[in-house]
Amino acid sequence: MTNIKDKSLQTYLDELASKTPTPGGGSAAALMGAQAAALVGMVCNLTIGKPKYAEVEAEMGVLLDRSEALRERLTGMIKADVDVFDRLMACYGMPKETEQQKAARSEAIQSVLKEATEVPLECARACFEAIDLCRIAAEKGNAGVISDAGVAVMSAYAGLKSAALNVYINVGSLKDKEFADRKAQELESILEGTEQAVDDVYRIVKERL
Repeated sequence: MTNIKDKSLQTYLDELASKTPTPGGGSAAALMGAQAAALVGMVCNLTIGKPKYAEVEAEMGVLLDRSEALRERLTGMIKADVDVFDRLMACYGMPKETEQQKAARSEAIQSVLKEATEVPLECARACFEAIDLCRIAAEKGNAGVISDAGVAVMSAYAGLKSAALNVYINVGSLKDKEFADRKAQELESILEGTEQAVDDVYRIVKERL
């Protein structure tokens, strides 16, 4: 099977719009984050080598490396979300005619649900990191492409909030409440102050237009 990240954009969007449950919102959230990282990379590439920005070239080089590593992580999460959701659907399709079958099915569902919580939570962490990278790009990147840093931060924010929804829906189905509460609290700590951080980057971009 072709890795989802190697498919054409049209094929991906057609599959996203289809009746099949995957790819869905989780992979879309990861794609939003990957787009943000890619746009940060674009700002860096169009800043490095410009005499006007010589004093920030070294910093832009570091930022480029970080953004490329982050883009690779988030791109991998597009497929990871599809894989874990498909496995979860397979668990829901397990037989449940006997008590033993019901118990095995429930155990399998709960096990995969934990993984299905971790995947979007990791996406949220990565999108949060992308927002931080967007700030550096907005503050120090080439003013000629500074609007792209603004698009990047909005894409990262959309990815973060979208990933959060997938965490919320999965923790609500978990029977291990200690695990669920721990993951929900981690998500809330990631989200805390995010709106202000995004607004700050957006403002910086507007001021440099």
